Amino acid sequence: LGKCLISPIVLAAYAYNRSLSELGPGGRGEDEPGVLCQLFAFLMAFFGLAPTLLLLAMALECWLSLGHPYFYRRHITRRLGVTLGPVAAGLCALFCALPLLGFGVPMQYCPGTWCFIRMAGGGPRELVFPVLYASLMGLLVLAIGACNVSSMRHIYGMARRQPRRGPPATAAPRMEELDHLILLGLMTVLFTICSLPLIIRAYLGAFADDFNENADLGALRFLSVNSIVDPWVFIIFRTSVFRTFVRRVCRRLN
Repeated sequence: LGKCLISPIVLAAYAYNRSLSELGPGGRGEDEPGVLCQLFAFLMAFFGLAPTLLLLAMALECWLSLGHPYFYRRHITRRLGVTLGPVAAGLCALFCALPLLGFGVPMQYCPGTWCFIRMAGGGPRELVFPVLYASLMGLLVLAIGACNVSSMRHIYGMARRQPRRGPPATAAPRMEELDHLILLGLMTVLFTICSLPLIIRAYLGAFADDFNENADLGALRFLSVNSIVDPWVFIIFRTSVFRTFVRRVCRRLN
């Protein structure tokens, strides 16, 4: 949904050879972004935060189902899952709309096809939102990492409790747990690597007054890469051919 909403704006800027501030009404240049640039900044902030909350919900669900199965069976229902999605999206939308109310300033980034919240070179009122945004992202990253590491520990313990030798029927659960363990580890590492640059840049811009537009743009690109690469890792790894390859490698190593 994020790519479908954001990509046409970028393509329109390239097609007309104009910046986002010039395309949208109310733009007078880079210092005063137009409505389209403000909308773009809101969408970038929202679709950077909302999928992170979704990943946290998935990590919590995995951790509870493995580590606390009785609690999970009694309290985690389908109705709760259906309700949690819209509620999380609404809270993200309200939080990311704060710059439109004056807490934070949307900024157009070079070459004029990106807009995001200004992360350096402003006063306390302008920089309070990027600090809050980075802090929230950092807490979500830590929580997701902790849940995934705990889930990996539980899966590893389940795999060790399986008999090492026996017919294929007893070996199948062990390899299934190994598949989940590797997949969870890969997605955790990718998510952490892609999220940390934006958090670091927000803190450097607020407290060290490090205004570097190219570095900010690189951090935004890293955040976008996560939403592109992570689904492909999941899709490719869940294919039977790739899983068979991993199992053969593991058997050779054993």
